[in-house]
Amino acid sequence: MARGRSRNQLLVPEARAVLEQMKFEVATQLGIQLPADGYYGNMTTRDMGLIGGNITRRLVQIAEQQIGVRI
Repeated sequence: MARGRSRNQLLVPEARAVLEQMKFEVATQLGIQLPADGYYGNMTTRDMGLIGGNITRRLVQIAEQQIGVRI
């Protein structure tokens, strides 16, 4: 695998912008400053884990709301 490249691919490529926006929103709410240059190598594992965990929590909440509406 090439360095610095993720093998993860989004099923809906247009969702990338939404996920990036969510990342910044979550980081701001947690008081975590994301680097402006987009390089996360200097970020702590704890901070990135907090951001990722909160994004996952939000995505699950959104999915649960959508399922609840359809049933």
